[in-house]
Amino acid sequence: MFVRILFLIIFFLPTVVLPQGFAGMGAQTDGFAEPEPNPVFEFPADHGAHPNYRIEWWYLTANLRSPDGTHYGLQWTLFRSALAPGTADGFASPQIWFAHAAVTTPDNHYVAERVARGGTGQAGVRADPFVAWIDEWVMQGDSFDRMRLNAASHEFAFNVALRAEGPLVLHGAGGYSIKSAEGQASYYYSQPAFSLEGTLTLPAGDTEVTGVAWLDREWSSQPLAADQTGWDWFSLSLDTDEKIMGFRLRQVDGSYFTSSTWIKPDGTATSLGDGSFTATPLIWSTVAGRQVPTSWTLSLAERELDVIVDAINPDAWMAVSVPYWEGPVTVSGSHSGQGYLEMTGYE
Repeated sequence: MFVRILFLIIFFLPTVVLPQGFAGMGAQTDGFAEPEPNPVFEFPADHGAHPNYRIEWWYLTANLRSPDGTHYGLQWTLFRSALAPGTADGFASPQIWFAHAAVTTPDNHYVAERVARGGTGQAGVRADPFVAWIDEWVMQGDSFDRMRLNAASHEFAFNVALRAEGPLVLHGAGGYSIKSAEGQASYYYSQPAFSLEGTLTLPAGDTEVTGVAWLDREWSSQPLAADQTGWDWFSLSLDTDEKIMGFRLRQVDGSYFTSSTWIKPDGTATSLGDGSFTATPLIWSTVAGRQVPTSWTLSLAERELDVIVDAINPDAWMAVSVPYWEGPVTVSGSHSGQGYLEMTGYE
């Protein structure tokens, strides 16, 4: 409990009193490394942690089906947030870890959260062989291409196997992903082509599932501008075997900064800059006392994409330390498919 309270006070309290973007991600940083253009990634090393950067995550979402055709969503995210660059042993470590796990059904949304201090062995990431953990929640494998993921709470659990069916994808300019007109950026790559099989444990019992998963890797020190209040992020797997990642970052003056990546069936990726991708709310729902858009129109003229994205469960609210909306979606219109939507900063 002490670590959780300390984490909330030190990391999140400043976001309430200063204009620092969503969850402090627009705050000025001193002493931390900053992403630079023309990155050269080194794998498997870059699957591991980068403690000289302030913010980092390993973020998996999955669209699943049971034998009776029911659509489920699964999310598991491990976050690293640094109070200062570098590492140390025990509670001298400036690294803080926290994680979210969730399962979404058409009727329910189950969520759990864990928090840990770095330097204690309670949480961390090793690149080779890959393992990412917090307490007994673990994602690991002999390589980043084949892994097993398990997590559990008092309401739900999952134990699933992941197998990459395509190459890694670099977003932005070779993995240098710009987030604002002012030039804030992150290093950003994905494995968008995992196949998945395993078991969900829900209050009604165990359910065998198969499906597809998308894993995002991102790290930075100031990924947002101070006037950006949150984002709407989409990862879509289309029935043509093409994929798209697109986001819009909302700004206090009502404008947006957008970016997207179009991925061909063979994994070849094309990144498209600000203004190419448009996302417009279509239907708003009352979720946890907030108005949140749960149906959208998306367009990408360069790829003749004009679709409607609908939430499987509009009530997929992540009631965690910094709350947000996260859940599986369906795609219809010029293309059909499925995917995931994350929305932050809706007060």
